Order: sequence, then C-alpha cells, then structure tokens
Amino acid sequence: MPESSDRAAARRRFVSLHCGESARVEPASSDASFRSYWRVLAVAGGSRIVMDAPPPHEDVRPWLDVARRLRAAGVHAPAVHAQDVEQGFLLLEDLGERLYLPALTDATVGRLYGDALEALWRMQRGGATHGLPDYDEPRLIAEMALMPEWFLHRHLGIEPDADGRRTLEAAFQRLAGNALEQPQVFVHRDFHSRNLLVTGQDSPGVIDFQDAVRGPITYDLVSLLRDCYVAWPAQRVDAWVEQYRQRLVEGGATDADPRRFRRWFDLMGLQRHLKVLGIFCRLWYRDGKAGYLADLPLVWRYCTEVMDQYPEFAELRELIAGAIGRRDLGRAAPAP
Repeated sequence: MPESSDRAAARRRFVSLHCGESARVEPASSDASFRSYWRVLAVAGGSRIVMDAPPPHEDVRPWLDVARRLRAAGVHAPAVHAQDVEQGFLLLEDLGERLYLPALTDATVGRLYGDALEALWRMQRGGATHGLPDYDEPRLIAEMALMPEWFLHRHLGIEPDADGRRTLEAAFQRLAGNALEQPQVFVHRDFHSRNLLVTGQDSPGVIDFQDAVRGPITYDLVSLLRDCYVAWPAQRVDAWVEQYRQRLVEGGATDADPRRFRRWFDLMGLQRHLKVLGIFCRLWYRDGKAGYLADLPLVWRYCTEVMDQYPEFAELRELIAGAIGRRDLGRAAPAP
C-alpha cells in the first residue's frame, strides 16, 4: 500500500525532534503487518531505527510491554530511545542488518542456534506472563482455521465436504489439546531466523515479539528448529530437541520424558505449520505481499513428516494431499 505524504511528513518531524534536522533516513525493512522500519543515520552515538506503526492498523503499546518483559529476562530486545505512542512512532536501538537467515551455514548453525536456544531459555525461565493473552483453545483453533479458508479454498480451489470438515475439526481439537497439556510459559510466537539478528554483544537481537502470549513450552522451540524458511537434517534437530528437553527438566520446567516431549514438539509443529499454510496464502491474496508462496513447499513438507509419524492424522493428510494433487504450491491461483 503506498504511503501517504502526511505519514512521511509526520515521521520526518519525529526524527527531526529526537535526532536533529540533519539526520538522514532510509528504508530499513518491513514485515508482514502494516509496520515499517527506517534507519536514521548521522546520529550522535550511532544509528537508530524508527518503527512506524500507523494507527489505527497498529498499536505500539503491546510492543513496548513485551520489550520490557524481554529485557527484564535478559533477552536482547531493542532499547527504546524515544516514543510517540499516539502517532505510532518508536525510536529504537539499531540491532544491525545481520539476520540469522543468511548467516546460517553448516559451519555457523551450531553457534548461532546455541545463542538462540540460550535466549529461548531466558525467555521461558524469566519472561513474565502476567497480563499476556492465553494461547487458549479458541485462539489455537482459529489460527488453524486459516488453512482451509486460505490454503484449501483460496489457493487450491477446494471446499471440503461434510466428512472433510469433520476430519479438520477432529484434527484441530487433537492439536489444541496437545498444546494445552504442556507447561505454559512466555511464548514469542515468531521465534525464527527472520526475527533474530547476529549482534556484537548479547547475540541474538530479538525482534517482532509484540504478539507474545502465555502458551505451550514447545511452541518457540519448534518455530526455531523447524523454521519455515530453512531446514536442517532430522538427526540434528533431534539432538537439539533432546538437549533442550534435558535443560528444561534440570531447570524444573517440566518432567516430560523424551517420548512425551517429542510428541508435544511434533504436534505443536503441525499446529503451527497448518496455520502458516493459511497465513502465507492470506499474505499474498489479501495483502499483496509477494514471496511467501515460495515457502509453502517446505511448510507442507514439515506437515507431512509429522502426519506420517502419527496415524491419528492419516485422514487429515489424505484430505490435504488430495486437494494439492500435482499442484505447484508456489504458483498463485488465478483471481476469482
């Protein structure tokens, strides 16, 4: 959506007020919402980032609240240098441009994921959850319902019949139950390689956390280890999962044995990836955000790998696979 001249002028006034008239501003990034980010240069003490979250589409107060919780837990969320809550502007610490995703290689992943798992441990051990929304059954099921609406119907042109709807409902209930039986902790909800940055100190820097909730202990773990944008060999993922489980047990966060914890992890991943199939399609068909369809094959692969291991999801797999057929998931459907 093109930016209005009024919005650009308001952002310029905010930058001038807090950084001086001579400060230069250039685009830094955008995300899957209405927010955009702008790098401010020629600032005493280094560069800054302006978050532009235009009301009424966005509200910076949840971001500020969660940022305080993360920093209190020892996680490197951006420091806030200035704010205008009513206009939706924040002046933030610049965490740099070194996203995890392009930095991940076979040689670096052990160190980078080690840092990320340490940050996750700090979030789960010290992240305050009072006042956060609960990741409850209605929220979990509503998220999964995006898959039949946007992936099956809009992307693939399939409307499930009565039996198909019953299959979906039973699977969604089972996956929600799996999430709710787990210990409930601070959940970032998008803890993956595009929201983690390699920083000079206290790496990783953590961003895009404003939708945090109180929810299942494996949610962020599966977001990281079964990332929708990069995949790792199964044996490596297995080792990371078990090492983290042992740390949780030693820290008193859970007493789950390896089999139970792995089921939590696998089914949590299936819940998340079913949701993402819908979200990625909605980002294209509703919001016009290009690129996300190209990630659908990996997300679907994750889904099939889990459903193949758990016979109770055989009917769900058959339903979705039948809808896909020989379709190229990365190719957009024609306009209705």
